[in-house]
Amino acid sequence: MRGLMQQTPLTIDSIFRYVERHHGDKTIVTNSPTGPVRTTYAEWAVRTRKLGGVLDTLGISADGRVGTFAWNSARHLELYFAVPSTGRVLHTLNIRLFPEQLTYIANHAEDEAVFVDRTVLPLLWPLIDTMTTVRHVVVMDDGGDNEIPDDPRVSLYEDLIAAAEPIDFRVEDENTAASMCYTSGTTGNPKGVLYSHRSTVLHTMAVVQPNVFGMAETDVVMPVVPMFHANAWGLAQAGPAVGAAMVFPGPMMQPKALADLIVDEGVTFTAGVPTIWQGVLPELEGREHVLRDIGCGGSAVPKALSEAYRERVGLPILQAWGMTETHPVATSARLPRRLFDGSDDDKASYRARAGIPFMGVEVRIVEAGTTDELPWDDVATGELQVRGSTTALDYYKPDAGVELATSDGWMKTGDVAAIDPTGSVRIADRTKDLIKSGGEWISSVDLENAIMSHPKVKEAAVIGIPDPKWDERPLACVVVADGQELTADEVIEHITPMVAKWWLPSAVEFIDEVPKTSVGKFSKKDLRTRFADYRA
Repeated sequence: MRGLMQQTPLTIDSIFRYVERHHGDKTIVTNSPTGPVRTTYAEWAVRTRKLGGVLDTLGISADGRVGTFAWNSARHLELYFAVPSTGRVLHTLNIRLFPEQLTYIANHAEDEAVFVDRTVLPLLWPLIDTMTTVRHVVVMDDGGDNEIPDDPRVSLYEDLIAAAEPIDFRVEDENTAASMCYTSGTTGNPKGVLYSHRSTVLHTMAVVQPNVFGMAETDVVMPVVPMFHANAWGLAQAGPAVGAAMVFPGPMMQPKALADLIVDEGVTFTAGVPTIWQGVLPELEGREHVLRDIGCGGSAVPKALSEAYRERVGLPILQAWGMTETHPVATSARLPRRLFDGSDDDKASYRARAGIPFMGVEVRIVEAGTTDELPWDDVATGELQVRGSTTALDYYKPDAGVELATSDGWMKTGDVAAIDPTGSVRIADRTKDLIKSGGEWISSVDLENAIMSHPKVKEAAVIGIPDPKWDERPLACVVVADGQELTADEVIEHITPMVAKWWLPSAVEFIDEVPKTSVGKFSKKDLRTRFADYRA
């Protein structure tokens, strides 16, 4: 017997119609070099429908890829909805990638147009002739003063919007591709993840759950995580889906500018990578705010950073875990009720975990190279694998030999993890970042967390260096906090009670800054290159 329910497709245009009809009075604020720019969802909706008409006028094909090269803004949000709501595919280009990677990605995706903020136009324009399928470059004026090329391929966003007529949105097939995002390509070429309308709506419904981000109509949401990185962690759809007001940093990503927005605009929920929150902490400390949650992900949140926010700002960091391939959010470490009366240390330790997957996502750990599951005892570690309706099945036009899925249908994450009896995930490391010393594994993440708990340490990254006896040994690369002095002996003394003796780094190197990837994660690949010939 089959149920007798309507089969309404799960599509992004349904989110658009909802916020257009029911929350038109809510505000959208975008920061700019000249100050905040304000609009409402009602005004935004009219412009978004006109943008759909612009795509028709430009002659973008029915399933054409439309690139964006832009900061977080109301205009970018217009693209987030207009492009997929016309059946086309939104492709967010990372403005921090190397030129050759940008060219590769645009050509691999076969972008037909790129919408670019004027402040970053000089990063894109020199590459346009290498992007073989791009026929249109649409410049969005975000307060920059860069010269706009006199070229027939170039047009101005506001001129196109002014001349366009609004159109209706209706996507019939929920499995139609909606957007695509490429991994940062730390090994090999960047890989494309192609999200569907259905997966996007399901991910949106998941992240607004109380166990995840707990978003509601009463919130003011500020995505600091870039809209060009992993779908802005779903916040650009989740905010409108619940009718929350939105605040976008635009190009003003300086720590003080972010802290000012949080305070001045009454932000209740925000999210970004750990390196962002390290910079914002001193700017936010001591100021009145109405934040209820600070979401953090992209890399492991140092326990010391979360506790610093709890002590100095009044609330700890809420850690989540995911990947571009999981849409991206898959777990959340919201504190469970059983720990409400626990010790501060127990609570802090739990918050440093990746947490429990949201409904619709399953997790397991297995022996490397097998499908043999390991126990959920928080001791055994293995490769973390996931499956669910918001998890990628395969990459878009993958290179030969690249396999995302296992033989029994689970997605390989490349993370090494343990899982406790309640299903809470603890990330031990990335597979490629584990250090194998004397046949045993050492977690660089655990070592980094221990080192960064030292009050004089600003940042720390741990990599493996060659060792003739043990194969590999840990090297700690440490950035000392401003105005502080620190010795290698002090670092080792501090972490000795926290880790096994054989885990202790063989050497400590003090560096000016830990190199970062295009999305703000520690770039251990660069450190391994720098210290390739290092001997302790």
